[in-house]
Amino acid sequence: MKQLLIGNAAVARGLWEAGVKVISSYPGTPSTEITEFAAKYNEIYCEWAPNEKVATEVAFGASLAGARSACAMKHVGLNVAADPLFTLSYTGVRGGMVICVADDPAMHSSQNEQDSRHYAQAAKVPMLEPSDSAEAYAFAKAALDLSEKFDTPVLLRMCTRIAHCQGIVDVGTREETPLLPYEKQPEKYIMMPGYAKKRHPVVENRTEALTVFAEQCPFNKVERAPGAEMGIVTSGTCYQYVKEVFGDSVSVFKLGLVNPMPVKALKDFASGVKRLIVVEELDPVIETHLRNIGLQPEGKSLFPTVGEFSQKDLKKILLNVEEESVSADSPIPGRPPVMCPGCPHRGLYYVLAKLKLTVLGDIGCYTLGATPPLNALDSTLCMGASVSGIHGFNKARGGESEAKTVCVIGDSTFMHSGMTGLCNIAYNATNSTVIILDNSITGMTGHQQNPTTGYNIKGDPATKIDLEALCHALGIGRVRVVDPYDLKECEKAVKEELSAPEPSVIISRRPCMLLKYVKANPPLTVNADACRSCRSCMRLGCPAISMKNGKAVIDATQCVGCGVCRQLCPFGAITDKEVK
Repeated sequence: MKQLLIGNAAVARGLWEAGVKVISSYPGTPSTEITEFAAKYNEIYCEWAPNEKVATEVAFGASLAGARSACAMKHVGLNVAADPLFTLSYTGVRGGMVICVADDPAMHSSQNEQDSRHYAQAAKVPMLEPSDSAEAYAFAKAALDLSEKFDTPVLLRMCTRIAHCQGIVDVGTREETPLLPYEKQPEKYIMMPGYAKKRHPVVENRTEALTVFAEQCPFNKVERAPGAEMGIVTSGTCYQYVKEVFGDSVSVFKLGLVNPMPVKALKDFASGVKRLIVVEELDPVIETHLRNIGLQPEGKSLFPTVGEFSQKDLKKILLNVEEESVSADSPIPGRPPVMCPGCPHRGLYYVLAKLKLTVLGDIGCYTLGATPPLNALDSTLCMGASVSGIHGFNKARGGESEAKTVCVIGDSTFMHSGMTGLCNIAYNATNSTVIILDNSITGMTGHQQNPTTGYNIKGDPATKIDLEALCHALGIGRVRVVDPYDLKECEKAVKEELSAPEPSVIISRRPCMLLKYVKANPPLTVNADACRSCRSCMRLGCPAISMKNGKAVIDATQCVGCGVCRQLCPFGAITDKEVK
């Protein structure tokens, strides 16, 4: 049966058909939908874990129990999961285990564009990279067989384009895999030095066996073009660009298994062409391998190491063809990312900007507070770094800093990796003020549940972590909750906690306006006669407010009636009553 599926849905289908029983993940674009689609299959237990390290360890536990398992994350999530990954390479698996990692070239929704292929090489585990939805489906299934055959976790590398583009997939049915009997094997699974030393040679021997397998690997594909002088080695999305530009006019070696890569097969391919070119996004991983085996390809001497490629890039670089720009009578205006109308973070950020505080930020919707006109953030590094960072910042700068520096972190991010930083603040004592922006959901990745929402991945009731009690338990004596729509309350709370001679937490609590159960108030309007064009309301950066003919105007189709702008108008021009 043929279905039109995005790459992430194809991966989920493949995992389901291959008999996977447990999937644990943390949402992260562009990987999120893998687990969301998998959760629709009742035969798979799916969950959102607090972070990627936990998710990987859950998947390992299921594998240890004899079940096929998987976890999914974005590229920076693999950094968090690196600790178990490297040792999983030593222990190996029982039931097949797949780690789906989605890279984000061009950083569409990420803080960097690291190349996850390095993790496969460093951890010495195989990595498959599909180039379309059909391969995403097939490789997900094959990865589990590969995992069990070679006793290893397998990385399945997706990327933004493959994850979210649609393709035809010829799907099948689920094959139930029996739960393998549990057998205690301390020398294999207890990684203390005496046992771990014995496992390292196993890893090296496995790598040699995988390299032999790569020579005849069914995931790699050679497409010879008779008489063609140019040969291209590529993988993933870049394969699609190569085929769209060149068709069958050049020879192509498409790598589906990107770690380990073959040696003889690539040398044989290179011997049949006069010009060998590597087309790969981000780092020269394939190119370096070719050079290490004695070949002299062209790669990063032609192509950049940053951003995504396109068909246009290949035509320009390899064919010296410039495509004409498509002109339009009415150019499309830029649309920079901005917090939504009624976003609960906006009012709190306005207060922080008004007080001219130093604000250490974190990863989530609230990162958008860095943009004009709020300009409220001073840093954003990685998940949880705001809480750890403010402690170091205040330790370095002393008491004066503590009175004018705060950090902000979302509820889901706090559960992911903010708790340990708060524990450090309490234990090692700085008078740091931590603001948890609790919008009752994991917002930026598309409204996934988390341990503070009271619901699981299927929307069923689940244990709800009490943030106030948790912060107290971590050693914080001062914990208070504010409504970010109330600017005076927020300002009062921030000033009081900054002046307190001890660590404190402010929980800014109001659910995301985009949640289905949150009902908007009637839109506000502006009395043009009362408006004095002071532009105070514009300081919020709300997309529902603009200036026309020198007067503030509120777009009724966007306004949710949060009332924050009304608190800023010194002339009472913003009202909830329509002005006749």
